Amino acid sequence: MKFGKELSSQMVPEWQQAYVSYDYLKTLLKEIIRVKLKNNPPPPPPQHHAASGEGLSRKMTLYRAFSGLVQTPGKKRQSPGKIRSSSETDIEEGKAPILVNKSNDGLETMFLMTAEEGGEYELVFFRRLDDEFNRVEKFYKEKVEEVINDAIMLNRQMDALIAFRVKVENPVGWGWEERTVEMTRLASDVATSTAAIAASTPMNPRAQARMEAIQEGGSSRANQTDEVSDHGGSVGRATGEARTSSSSKMRAARPAPIEVLDHIKINNIKETPRSTIKGVLRISSNDEIKFSRNNLREVEEKLKFAFIEFYQKLRLLKSYSFLNVLAFSKILKKYDKITSRNASKPYMKMVDNSYLGSSDELMKLIQRVEATFIKHFANGNRRKGMNILRPQMKRERHRLTFSTGFSAGCVFSLIVALVAIIRTRRIFQKESHKDYMISMFPLYSLFGFIVLHMTMYAIDIYYWKRYRVNYAFIFGFKQGTELGYRQVLFVGFSIGAFALLCILGNLDMQADPNTKNYKALTELLPLFLLAAVFVVLILPLNILYRSSRFFFLTCLFHCLAAPLYKVTLPDFFLGDQLTSQVQALRSIEFYICYYGWGDFTRRQNTCKDSNTYQIFFYIVAVIPYLSRLLQCMRRMFEERSLEQGYNGVKYLLTIVAVCLRTAYGSDRYKNHKFLLQVLAGVASVLAAVFCTYWDFVHDWGLLNRKSKNRWLRDKLLVPHQRVYFIAMILNVVLRFAWLQTVLNFEFKILHTQTVLAIVASLEIFRRGMWNFFRLENEHLNNVGKYRAFKSVPLPFNYDEDDEKED
Repeated sequence: MKFGKELSSQMVPEWQQAYVSYDYLKTLLKEIIRVKLKNNPPPPPPQHHAASGEGLSRKMTLYRAFSGLVQTPGKKRQSPGKIRSSSETDIEEGKAPILVNKSNDGLETMFLMTAEEGGEYELVFFRRLDDEFNRVEKFYKEKVEEVINDAIMLNRQMDALIAFRVKVENPVGWGWEERTVEMTRLASDVATSTAAIAASTPMNPRAQARMEAIQEGGSSRANQTDEVSDHGGSVGRATGEARTSSSSKMRAARPAPIEVLDHIKINNIKETPRSTIKGVLRISSNDEIKFSRNNLREVEEKLKFAFIEFYQKLRLLKSYSFLNVLAFSKILKKYDKITSRNASKPYMKMVDNSYLGSSDELMKLIQRVEATFIKHFANGNRRKGMNILRPQMKRERHRLTFSTGFSAGCVFSLIVALVAIIRTRRIFQKESHKDYMISMFPLYSLFGFIVLHMTMYAIDIYYWKRYRVNYAFIFGFKQGTELGYRQVLFVGFSIGAFALLCILGNLDMQADPNTKNYKALTELLPLFLLAAVFVVLILPLNILYRSSRFFFLTCLFHCLAAPLYKVTLPDFFLGDQLTSQVQALRSIEFYICYYGWGDFTRRQNTCKDSNTYQIFFYIVAVIPYLSRLLQCMRRMFEERSLEQGYNGVKYLLTIVAVCLRTAYGSDRYKNHKFLLQVLAGVASVLAAVFCTYWDFVHDWGLLNRKSKNRWLRDKLLVPHQRVYFIAMILNVVLRFAWLQTVLNFEFKILHTQTVLAIVASLEIFRRGMWNFFRLENEHLNNVGKYRAFKSVPLPFNYDEDDEKED
């Protein structure tokens, strides 16, 4: 693999714009090659003449002197066609063509060969190279400063955690010196590591003051303990000689470790509907810290997650430094090869001595974080701790590929068998066909909607990965637990295969001639399958992608409990998916009515004649849109964003349109058919136009007239612009698929239930297409703001007065 592709594949997706522009520097080198070839064209190839008496000519290379298997020392072989500059003699004597200086503004390179032919192009190359290096180093320094601030904050959090442990596990009977030894482990060494970083990092005055306070407190406590170094580079090394001192002197330098609890409050670790209601009603909660094991467990989990995110930030920052230094080395070697100069050595010497190239302090901090995490969160088990900090990359197993292909083959085979049976038995020509379509088809169509939605989601994942959309970070999946497109396809095709087996199991339309009843066991197959899917979904065992299942259930509960939970992207993203599954939700309602109050052995039901069923027919359709409306209202008040209010209007219009269309399709309002048709059409048009505009402008970020890509965005991940225009046209067409329910298009070869299923499937297809461009826009927003990490809420909150003192 060429380095350019390797660099792009290993970039942090959200930091793409902060890396060195390797491809652009390569284009500048190509310009240098073009100019040199123009000024010094290579000699024409020699003409080959056949010797007299010979019918075959030999290549001229066969007549060259044999150079030997081992190259002669001191003689450098020049590649064919290589242009040798006039300054090569000087280079062999050790003179470099550039002079690199370090200033406050960064590197400044003086090119000494400007007078030569094409020298101005090389001058442009080095100026751009300096700009790239200074930009990369500036970004790196900013990120290191963020790391320092995070390290200081985690240091204080660990102070509070260890004091909390002391209070919970050893409320009495633990000596003062032992407590001091345990609680000074992290603070002293994190202060030491941050001091090493800060020695070469410009920081703002506030961060500098805070770090000095940590260093002073950490060193004063470390000097009062007699502690040996932990094995494996533990964080708990004590600096300085151990000496005894009175506890009063320690308190004078810094508050006693156990007194840290007097200056902190526990943040709301887990938001609940109860806490939300208290916040709205402004009911004061008890701020007193409860030293219980449950609270300790929650605090440890929260701080553990914070350490994991911090460690990942350190690793990616180290990778960022390494890749950029390697990129500069590669591009300079290419320059030396093209121009036959020796510019890489002096330039790379300055790069290696720069802040970007000498990040040993960062590696030391990584080691200290590893030791701290292993000691305090893995009970000293290094393998366990490192598996948590560095989860192994998921490997695509052949077993998964085989299972996915096998399940897909089963679905295809069963579909062929189903079509063959229907045609052979001429089922559509029988009278019982109508009963089947009214009673059984809505039951099985539910699984069809689920499989289609999962297939579209798998396609989205495939293209997100292909265009390097960091969907795992955007959705907030736990590292290493996100599903790939093969896993999603395997689950979807498995459900589809079992559903088709159940359809074949009770496809026989013949009832018992005496009782006119169908077999109860086969009629219950759809219910058994639905129950099995539900049981697997809530199964607590660590099988069948438990983390993903629980993540889905959590987001689903947040959607149903809106607006009692803080709205995150996975919550409202799932809410939007549910708005495209209205027909599937109505199928679940039909399950309850058909098997609860219908005579399923005769395939008869009176659901449509039930007032309760009709009322819930409206409610079920409205629930997804109402959930999204409440989510928008909460975000509008919390974020003080009027844009979310406009977004809520979109769902309000859709609720009105859905209710009017449902009323128009009901037989209860026959006397007002025309009026309902007009109202449903007008409301649906308004909702569709508003939703389409919102899709293009806000969710996809398109229709920008001032963009360099006319009517699109400035940044596009898909290289072909026509894809976006085709997607916009399809989105408009599929948005108006509801016209069938108002204009009553009649298809003689299709049953009404089939037409409804097709319209619902088109909406699912539109949603799958929407998903890709929606997440692409979100990814580009994160890239523009360099947001590569989740903001992790910390468990402890220090008092404001204490914050000001620091």
